[in-house]
Amino acid sequence: MNRRVTWLLWIALAAVWFGTLDQRALVRPDEGRYAEIPREMVASGDWVTPRLNDFKYFEKPALQYWATATGYQLFGISEWTARLWPALTGFLSIVLAWWTGRRLWGALAGQLAAAILASSLLFVVLGHLITLDMGLSFFLQLAWTGFILAQHGERRESRRWMLLAWAGLALAVLSKGLVALVLVGAALLGYTLLNRDLSPWQKLAPLHGLLLFLALTVPWFVTVSLANPEFPQFFFIHEHFDRFLTAVHRRDEPAWYFLLVYALGALPWTLLLAHTLLKSWGRRVPGRFSAERFLLLWIAATFAFFSISSSKMAPYILPVFPALALLGGRHIAALSRRAWLIHLAVLATLAVAALAMAPRVLGMAGQAYSVEMLQGVVNWLLGAATVSLASILLAMWLVWKQRNAAAATVLAIGGCLSTSAGLLGHDHVSSYSSARSLATQALPRMKADAPFYSVLTYEQTLPFYIRRTLTLVQNQNEMEFGVTQEPHKWIATVDEFKQRWRDDRPAYATMTLAAFDDLAVAGLPMTVIARDRRHVIVEKPEAPAAARPGSDSAGCGPATSRPCTGAPR
Repeated sequence: MNRRVTWLLWIALAAVWFGTLDQRALVRPDEGRYAEIPREMVASGDWVTPRLNDFKYFEKPALQYWATATGYQLFGISEWTARLWPALTGFLSIVLAWWTGRRLWGALAGQLAAAILASSLLFVVLGHLITLDMGLSFFLQLAWTGFILAQHGERRESRRWMLLAWAGLALAVLSKGLVALVLVGAALLGYTLLNRDLSPWQKLAPLHGLLLFLALTVPWFVTVSLANPEFPQFFFIHEHFDRFLTAVHRRDEPAWYFLLVYALGALPWTLLLAHTLLKSWGRRVPGRFSAERFLLLWIAATFAFFSISSSKMAPYILPVFPALALLGGRHIAALSRRAWLIHLAVLATLAVAALAMAPRVLGMAGQAYSVEMLQGVVNWLLGAATVSLASILLAMWLVWKQRNAAAATVLAIGGCLSTSAGLLGHDHVSSYSSARSLATQALPRMKADAPFYSVLTYEQTLPFYIRRTLTLVQNQNEMEFGVTQEPHKWIATVDEFKQRWRDDRPAYATMTLAAFDDLAVAGLPMTVIARDRRHVIVEKPEAPAAARPGSDSAGCGPATSRPCTGAPR
């Protein structure tokens, strides 16, 4: 591939990768949570203690919060800026895979590694959603890249690479915690035992590296612990040992769960990558470090660790994808025509099935989704499946002509575009999965200094869109720990809320449609100022209902003949 075409592909990838970040509403729960915490950092000026809805939130370290908060200050608070950090670290991960593959095995290996990573379904999705996993994956990739390159250099050069590895490890810890140390340690130990090779330990630069690691990580952990003495026990014990050893977070899945995640998340490369893994162990030259074996053991260690954990979620195995892409870039072009055609035939069958099944999404219409919402989703899914099928058929023709590298590029373009289209299509159901439309309706009616209650629920994306926190009512959500630390910031019962509501003027509240009906039956004066398919936002009428003849704000609801003002019908 000539240089001009290569640059055009990189520019096109950057345009698609970053150009769609603000085309979708934030989705609950993760996107709302991880967009709101840095917003509150900027609003409060406190960059030490992470807070969610003004409650202390210590589940994860602060690096991504700082990065996003910095983005808010530079570019303003928006969906684009909120998603910038995972998108940026994801794009840098693709660049790093290209550079590493090129350095280790040549230009073609680098190009194919980048193509595979930029089009793997799970990687593309998590590069455009706000979670902490992409940042963790990138810095872990930086750590093991530095480690691998340190094995091949002279002493001074090796030390520089190892310092990069230690810095990557430190930033990975600041991204998501001690799991980074466990994964790196398991891969290194596994390589040593299976290869009976202690030489990598001789190039770790432990003194300088450990000093750098501590210099990057310790300041925040010490500072946040001094400001919040309860932090160490919650973060180190509850969020690490309890999460791994127990089902405290109710995320237990079967041991084979991540094999299914891989099968779907590695599309459109699933079978080809599995094939390359079989070729990657190979014969090791005695006395020489094998990058391929280390990457295989990195993948195995990550799979094993999360598979035995009592807490399983699909994004957890994201760190295996850069390693899979590198091994794929190393071997995928050399696979036989037969292997390629079998894989592409399976993909073509899946794409045809997707075209046939997409209209059935309309069968989900009901209280949650309208036909109009789902029709929009179907249109995007049909477009995505069509693009995918076209790229697969073209790739099959190229493989038949024995142009495997060109086939891989075409398949990657189709995979990236079809996944991006699927993400855009999801925005058609945003009125169910996000509070953006709810906030847009309510903001023109709201006064900034009035109380705002969240009754029996907490919609994660709402605080981001209304740019303020809420007073929880009889629902702690995931802020149970923060509520125990600052119980005066919430209301324990609906009865107490009713009393406050009657005393307040003005005031606002959000609640589910069912809760609204119950409170309306109870005669609570409310005027609906916004609604979507799950929630309403109500305001306290300006005057008591009894003082306004003909008012429709008291004694309203399904138990009477008069609906509440603006109430859902």
